[in-house]
Amino acid sequence: MNEVMVKRNELLAEKVIEGLISRNMTGYYAKDKEEALKIALNIIPEKSVISMGGAMSVREIGLVDALKNGDYDFIDRDNYEDKRQAMLKAYDADFFLASANAITDDGVIVNIDGNANRVSAIAQGPKKVLFIVGINKVCFDIDSAMKRARNVAAPINAQRFGLSTPCSKTGTCMNCKSPDTICCQFLITRFSRHADRIHVILVNDNLGF
Repeated sequence: MNEVMVKRNELLAEKVIEGLISRNMTGYYAKDKEEALKIALNIIPEKSVISMGGAMSVREIGLVDALKNGDYDFIDRDNYEDKRQAMLKAYDADFFLASANAITDDGVIVNIDGNANRVSAIAQGPKKVLFIVGINKVCFDIDSAMKRARNVAAPINAQRFGLSTPCSKTGTCMNCKSPDTICCQFLITRFSRHADRIHVILVNDNLGF
């Protein structure tokens, strides 16, 4: 990445972090994936009980592998025959790991979910929520963030999961009511009532969808 883009992203991240602070959330800037991983491991104490949704960004920085190989109690859904049981355990975890479908430059976090296990855990339950968010997901207002979530993240995820939705075929939101739709619940996180609960690491890289 050239120096001009790096500087632009640093300034953008500063603005987002100021917005997060004003919303009782904590923000960090990582210059690359490696720094993001170090910041995340500094935030999460050893022995912590940790769960997550299907966040690709968390995997992309190497955090899942680090937790599996470290001294952590990582709730790995892939090891559970009963996925519901694993999802329910998330609500009592020390940390819930997630990404965002979009985040505004003043710190509002937007997520869309199908089963609601992810957005419900972000909203309530786990003691702390740690977001890993690529700089590519920063938008300029809630309207553009919602459009990104519906027209970029949702179609790609529908394709990734092999779902038969209109967006998986057209590549854009059709505002459908398909049985396979993953746009069932919309969560806009504009403020955290509990200080030190929500942490966001902004990474100077394109992560997730």
